[in-house]
Amino acid sequence: MSAGREGARLTPRPTVLRTVGTRERRSPQSAPRVPTVGIDIGGTKVMAGVVDADGRILEKVRAETPDKSKSPKVVEDTITELVLDLSDRHDVHAVGIGAAGWVDADRSRVLFAPHLAWRDEPLKDALTARLAVPVMVDNDANTAAWGEWRFGAGRGEDHLVMVTLGTGIGGAILENGRVKRGKYGVAGEFGHMQVVPGGHRCPCGNRGCWEQYSSGNALVREARELAAAESPVAYGIIDRVGGDIGEITGPLITELARQGDAMCVELLEDIGRWLGVGIANLAAALDPSCFVIGGGVSAADELLIAPARDAFRRHLTGRGYRPEARIAKAQLGPEAGMVGAADLARLVARRFRRANRRRLERYEMYERAADNLRRAVGQ
Repeated sequence: MSAGREGARLTPRPTVLRTVGTRERRSPQSAPRVPTVGIDIGGTKVMAGVVDADGRILEKVRAETPDKSKSPKVVEDTITELVLDLSDRHDVHAVGIGAAGWVDADRSRVLFAPHLAWRDEPLKDALTARLAVPVMVDNDANTAAWGEWRFGAGRGEDHLVMVTLGTGIGGAILENGRVKRGKYGVAGEFGHMQVVPGGHRCPCGNRGCWEQYSSGNALVREARELAAAESPVAYGIIDRVGGDIGEITGPLITELARQGDAMCVELLEDIGRWLGVGIANLAAALDPSCFVIGGGVSAADELLIAPARDAFRRHLTGRGYRPEARIAKAQLGPEAGMVGAADLARLVARRFRRANRRRLERYEMYERAADNLRRAVGQ
């Protein structure tokens, strides 16, 4: 399957991948310079790509995410088929998976995935058994942050925080080249910090969570409320959707804002200001050198980022007396998680190759000892 055949029907095949044993040069991250597969699992799609050691995507394929009511094995089947399809044309040395959910600190089990039927699912072991190569599993925000740190907007930063604005808010923390996952693996759930006590109800069960004020859902909710109230400022977007308020989406709001629609510009400014408030709080707690803003809402560029910078400066504790973190838009777009997962898998491939090499060295040592013993007995 090529990138142009995305979503095509996949046919079953034997689940054994080809690998090569030649020793490669090490990358700056001390990992072998071999191709690996990165997989990004979202609520609507599974995207897989072969990525080289410089972060270049050699080929990518995708399939629709199976309905969440189906068994976890259905999702595993989809992942397996995509990887095997890529392995027909590429040597695959390891597989990295970025999952939209909570992943344990050992990067082995998906504790909870809101869009899929994974509950304490041993995904790493299940896929390792089927693919016969090392598999790494991590949260999708962690893999996206790693991708931006290695190849995107966060290059050269030693203390980086990534904030992803999509349906909700996700996030990740990197310090000195290491992802900070927390004791139980679920660090970085910034979207559920409370910023407005008693505020909007969040699907998590609490009220006033940050993502209820700065996310794709918040953006669309505000636009639809204004349209439903037939506010004069909403006439432009009402006309655009032919009066069907359910057709109002985040990308449409961004498009109209770029065209100068005053309401859409104002809504993005509101989202941006709440973004700035939240990252000022994160700066007080974590003191990073850089914030990378990713996710679908970041496509609004300076319509979002400029008001976020202004609000960040106004709400930063100790403003005027401390260095100010850089705020940058992510560069890798929707492929950041896939690229980051593949690169993290390359580190797993390094350990796998070292372990195999040690086993081979022990075997050769035993064979030499046996040969020496046989020669000694023959004498």
